[in-house]
Amino acid sequence: MRNKVIAGNWKMNYSIEESVKLISELKQGLTETDAKVIICPPFTSLETANALLKGSKIELGAQNMHNETSGAFTGDISASMLKSVGCKYVILGHSERRAIFGESNEFINKKVHKALSENLVPILCVGESLEEREKNITKDVVKNQLVVGLDSVSAEQAEGIIIAYEPVWAIGTGKTASPAQAQEVHEFIRSLISEKYGQETAEKVIIQYGGSVKPDNASELLSQKDIDGALVGGACLKADSFLGIIKAAKN
Repeated sequence: MRNKVIAGNWKMNYSIEESVKLISELKQGLTETDAKVIICPPFTSLETANALLKGSKIELGAQNMHNETSGAFTGDISASMLKSVGCKYVILGHSERRAIFGESNEFINKKVHKALSENLVPILCVGESLEEREKNITKDVVKNQLVVGLDSVSAEQAEGIIIAYEPVWAIGTGKTASPAQAQEVHEFIRSLISEKYGQETAEKVIIQYGGSVKPDNASELLSQKDIDGALVGGACLKADSFLGIIKAAKN
């Protein structure tokens, strides 16, 4: 059975002081859970977060990274830098990176390979826009993002990657894909992984759902057969709502 993975993407929110407050509340409120819990604060809070999380059940991830080891990439962060401050995970290919910063599937694939080479676990995001869903090309879009994103990734490596399906039209909008809509795409993603790597590998890969996940809809979403967790945005910025989602994650 796949364990549930609940990750919080803080995006561009919270100073170090605010980060300390939220992490302290999460540590205090987190009771026994079978789920793996990950938080992804902004770069400026990673070192502080790592120190605070030592000995806790919460693991640390980053929101992005460059595919190169070092060099003239002003404002960017390398995989080794993330590792040096305790990160074990990194979000790659988030829809905001694709749409706002123009990141291509090919560029994201380079990041996936770099993360794997540095023993960071990629959380590879895929998902369609509202326009693409209305054109009924959701599966075409997701397939292209996934196939290119996993290009030249071995089956053994794929087993350690987390896939996050995030319908772009449901991110930060208050709209949520229905459990049936989300399950349909998750099942499709698992079938693509099965086609590429075989059923055994496909059954091991964690596929999260992201897109306006909240405590009041988490249980129904997370009860779907192929939904193995959540990549949480706005609701992870308050301890009570993020803890409510974690509580809903039952294996």
